[in-house]
Amino acid sequence: MSAEGGTKAIIAALGANLGIAVSKFVAFGFTGSTSMLAEGIHSVADSGNQGLLLLGRKRSLRASNTKHPFGYGRERFFYAFVVAVVLFTVGAAFSLYEGVHKIQHPEKVESPIWAFAVLIIAIGLESFSFRTAIKESNQLRGENSWWQFIRRAKAPELPVVLLEDLAALVGLILALGGISLAVVTEDGVWDGVGSVTIGILLGAVATILAIETKSLLIGEGAGPEVEDQIIAELETVEQVDHVIHIRTEYVGPEEMLVAAKIAVNHDDTAAEVARGIDAAEAQVRSKFPDAKLIYLEPALDAPDREVSQSKPEASASS
Repeated sequence: MSAEGGTKAIIAALGANLGIAVSKFVAFGFTGSTSMLAEGIHSVADSGNQGLLLLGRKRSLRASNTKHPFGYGRERFFYAFVVAVVLFTVGAAFSLYEGVHKIQHPEKVESPIWAFAVLIIAIGLESFSFRTAIKESNQLRGENSWWQFIRRAKAPELPVVLLEDLAALVGLILALGGISLAVVTEDGVWDGVGSVTIGILLGAVATILAIETKSLLIGEGAGPEVEDQIIAELETVEQVDHVIHIRTEYVGPEEMLVAAKIAVNHDDTAAEVARGIDAAEAQVRSKFPDAKLIYLEPALDAPDREVSQSKPEASASS
């Protein structure tokens, strides 16, 4: 994922959510609607989400050192996980609490015109943010479905913003429906129902994001298809007879570690093997620029080749 594209989507979402949060709290002050309050808290949480994603991107750029020899690329995974677990969960818990309270103690929605006006404005702003995220994601998604893109993306920012904006749009529609029913029926219970459904929605999004970012945070490989392509590139080099086994892991969204044991010819000199390793590394990097860290261990031919058999089971996440 390009840094420019991801940052553009995050900033668009941040600007939209800040504007929406202010308008929702103003509407809550005039209407007393718990759906509007829940949506306002949701927008504040979303703004915090974008702030954490930007912080994670900045901190991930720090140079490697003796304590962190592979750098700080996983900072982006960590802050995305914080977004999923803390901010979304807090938003969901608050929405559920307010909704249940409103159902138990319903109140009439005051000045509903304010709520309707703010929700329409918010839907417009959120649609702009969602459109930006879709546009940036389409440059990377290729032929993958949206679900596959969210599951397989190694850079967490766009999937987080996509699901966040989708949840926000659906939440706005739910809030609009809850307030509309409360006004039409003159029963404030519907306002509470709207808040509860928003909380359930946020909880579902939090669960999906937590699962996906956790997989990246603890270490995720490139996947069988990519590993097969890396093997093919390595075996194009004259000095590499075949790949005995291979391991890959993303130590950052744009930084992949490749470790492989390669079988070399018996008659090759040490100098020839060294040249072959250099050529193999260059070959892989030309095809996979993210392969920043490559470690190749030469060995004499093994009786049994272990290419696919020795691979760990592919992760179902991301």
